[in-house]
Amino acid sequence: MTFVRPSRVLFRPAPAGPQGVYRLVASPETGVLVARGRALAVLRVRGAALALALLPAAVAVVLLVGGATGRLGTEGGWAVARWVVGSLTVLSLLLAALVSVVVARARPALSPSVPVAEEAAPDLYRLVRDLADRLDVPAPSAIALTPDCDSWLEDRTHRAHGPPRPARRAGRRAPEAPVLVIGSPFLWWMRVAELRALLAPVVAGTGPSAHPDIAAARRFIRGLDAAAGVAARARGPLRALPLRFVGRVARLLLRAVGDHVVLMERGVAAAASERAQSVDYGLRIVAQEQVGLAYAGWDRLLTRVALPAWRMGRWPSRLDAGVVSALTELSRRDRLAEGFASRLGERPACDLLEEPGTIDRAASLLAARLFHGGPAEPGPGWSPVAWQQYPEEIVDRKWRLEAARLHRVLDALPAAGTADPDRAAADRTPADAPATATAPPLTYAGARARTSAAPHAEGLPRTLDPAAPLGSSRADAPAPAGTTGAGEPSGAAEAAAAPAPPPGPTLARVIDRLARDPDSGDLVAARLGAEVAREEREEAARQATRSGRDGTADPDRGDDPADGGLPLFPLQPPRTARELLADHVTAMVCCAAVDTAGAAPGLDWLDGPALLVDGARRADLGRPVLSLVDDGDAEPLRGWLHGIGVRPEKPVRLA
Repeated sequence: MTFVRPSRVLFRPAPAGPQGVYRLVASPETGVLVARGRALAVLRVRGAALALALLPAAVAVVLLVGGATGRLGTEGGWAVARWVVGSLTVLSLLLAALVSVVVARARPALSPSVPVAEEAAPDLYRLVRDLADRLDVPAPSAIALTPDCDSWLEDRTHRAHGPPRPARRAGRRAPEAPVLVIGSPFLWWMRVAELRALLAPVVAGTGPSAHPDIAAARRFIRGLDAAAGVAARARGPLRALPLRFVGRVARLLLRAVGDHVVLMERGVAAAASERAQSVDYGLRIVAQEQVGLAYAGWDRLLTRVALPAWRMGRWPSRLDAGVVSALTELSRRDRLAEGFASRLGERPACDLLEEPGTIDRAASLLAARLFHGGPAEPGPGWSPVAWQQYPEEIVDRKWRLEAARLHRVLDALPAAGTADPDRAAADRTPADAPATATAPPLTYAGARARTSAAPHAEGLPRTLDPAAPLGSSRADAPAPAGTTGAGEPSGAAEAAAAPAPPPGPTLARVIDRLARDPDSGDLVAARLGAEVAREEREEAARQATRSGRDGTADPDRGDDPADGGLPLFPLQPPRTARELLADHVTAMVCCAAVDTAGAAPGLDWLDGPALLVDGARRADLGRPVLSLVDDGDAEPLRGWLHGIGVRPEKPVRLA
């Protein structure tokens, strides 16, 4: 079952629904009344389901009492009716007990977050409590941070999410305040006053959440959702059959209360927004502008900067601090955002934390797990990297790994214009010889053994098959003339068959191959796509092995994102073969520029890896590379290389 975040109170009110819930709200109390009415409708559905389960038992009691008092017969059809109804009663009670036990024991979904103890952020807790006092609502029970540009309230009163619940009062459960979850980028980019204004409508949602009817309706919905998740992940025939029935009942009830739940949450959000109108209304407008800006900077930082490091088995340990640098760079480039840089002189909200670096490190590790599927703990193959080390340890290594992969693909291809493996082996020039015959496979996480390749397509030489493993063309080619059946050269041809010493990899080889043969670009792109896909599958298998996920599920656990299925939010769709080829050619050009023209790897906060020439970023490399990859025209790239002094005939250093 797909993970769905728990019900939350958004700081940005949604537009009015078709029923006009927001138009009916004239005060916070009106919104609470609307939400309470919908909560009672949800509870009526729960009561109707319970009554339906107890209906056979009620009929059986009537038949038994009627027979005992003599008002109903004791023989013939009445006796058969008692036995039939009694059997249905036992079956319905057993099924009702099964559903109740699974719903009660299933753990509701919990949003992954970094808990913040009061000792680690006393000023932040004080700010939230003062805000709750001004709004006249209960203060949140705890605070947690999430690596996302969002904030909400989350109920964690289930016994699996925390300490035992307090005792009931007067037959009803004592209300418990939810947990306030704050997006970690907000703390580093926003100022203290802006954060207070942003959190006002979120904290105001604790008032409706404390209402007994609304809290009971939400517990019922979370229990059904968790039970449906347990049923969807059931394994084994003995467990799957009863849980499948529970899942159908849970989904039926969820469909029955769906409209009421939507309107209940809208009423809660409307009441919270109306209550927060009196708190820093002017600053809330400014804070909303900062929300959009922070989201843009966070998205660029994850997709352009963090993702290359995650693919190499490293995770930046100060992502939230990087948001400030990214948005500062944005304000420097965009004249419309010039006013945002002046805010940096005010007190940032991260000063409310006692140790911002420790919290930032934990949030960065969680972001890598959510958006990339990395391990939950650092290890030998999953180590942090500081921003000062990023250019040398990530950018330079990324370029050289991609350049090495590109040359391995070229080594496995036949000579330009040759489609026959026999002719390819005979016509291979020294420039097309592999850089090393026994080089281990290189991936973003280091050298690893590759799995066996899928069988190549029928009628296609193995040399041209994109799915064939690299380096398999020579092994599968027929033995050339002058060799024995075992593939060893005979005495007469031994000197002629001796391989030439392999030259170093050069940029000129890549340019000549793509420009000389119009069909080689598609073939190289296909082989690169197959190679990258194979490495990604192997890395996913290794991560599953490290995490100990064997595909089994605990029947008492709900659809929790921490139980597998990571990453929850993949950052980018898979790249096409042409995009992969362009990226690898760009990496080769950058390696040549670093080795022969004195360039250096750099970090651009908005665009990720960058090439620095004379200390300045060169952002004009994309068009010449695309001209070579798409059209086979190498003249723009050769002109670009000549302009900065790159010597493409010189060998480059690979990873």
